[in-house]
Amino acid sequence: MSHLLILLAAIGLDRIVGDPPWLWQRVPHPVVIFGKGIDLFEKRLNTGAFTPEGRRLNGVFTIVALLALSILFGMLLSMIFHHLGFLGMILEIIVVAVFLAQKSLGDHVQAVADGLLRNGLEGGRQAVAMIVGRDPKTLNESGVSRAAIESLSENFADGVVAPVFWYLIAGLPGILAYKMLNTADSMIGHKNERFLQFGWASARLDDLANWPAARLSAGFIAVAALLRLGAGAGRRSLSAALRDSGLHRSPNSGWPEAAMAGALDLQLAGPRVYGGIRVSEPMMHAAGRADAGPQDILSGIRVFYTACSVMAAFVVLVWLVGRIF
Repeated sequence: MSHLLILLAAIGLDRIVGDPPWLWQRVPHPVVIFGKGIDLFEKRLNTGAFTPEGRRLNGVFTIVALLALSILFGMLLSMIFHHLGFLGMILEIIVVAVFLAQKSLGDHVQAVADGLLRNGLEGGRQAVAMIVGRDPKTLNESGVSRAAIESLSENFADGVVAPVFWYLIAGLPGILAYKMLNTADSMIGHKNERFLQFGWASARLDDLANWPAARLSAGFIAVAALLRLGAGAGRRSLSAALRDSGLHRSPNSGWPEAAMAGALDLQLAGPRVYGGIRVSEPMMHAAGRADAGPQDILSGIRVFYTACSVMAAFVVLVWLVGRIF
């Protein structure tokens, strides 16, 4: 019961408070610390002194070592918090909330809509450049809007649902290990010359760790679309997720993105430009509208927050089923 209450309280705290800038300007965010640990290994074990096979083995060693350290630290925190009683529960709620991204994600995507509405295309481009890797100068208003919605959808899965899932499964060791893995994938999981071998294990393990959350997130979005936008939106969302999720280059990201595309009746993904290089991908929900605008971003945010509430209700349902059986 305390495990459930801690998780629900953490979800609520993150929804209300998010990541206050005044705090992380004074102390380093745990993900920043994770990043420094990853960088420490990478600088020493991913050099030209090693063969490609050696760099791949070094990458395996790196992620296994970092995950082991994360799990051990999570176990230590759990023991400390257990002995602190009620104070320990409060501290654990705060720690779990730190690793969730509901409000911060919603705020960043809201900034894109605000930028478009207040300062036109240039304002939208500046805001969207903070959350996506594609070249903002190549984006028109529709492109900016779609990029924001795609980021919102994808990060719902790995920034909200996955941490909740792994905390529900394995407590603090689970959520710390997941965030370490996800941070490693974002830093060294790229398919370029520098990281192709060294980041191979991190990228594959991150795909595996996100597999359940990606599919759950699509279901949460479909239910949220039903509740927010009506039965037709709910059906389109689920249909698009089942039909088009495999069109995405990622084995996981296509699920929430396709679900959101169907919910908003909007085309997502498709061709985009990264670092001056055009990447051609199929459109998800190709039958949807081609043009998007700030109002679509705002609709996506409403669906997103409703999906977060659906997720919390699902957590309670899982706990009740577990108690019965």
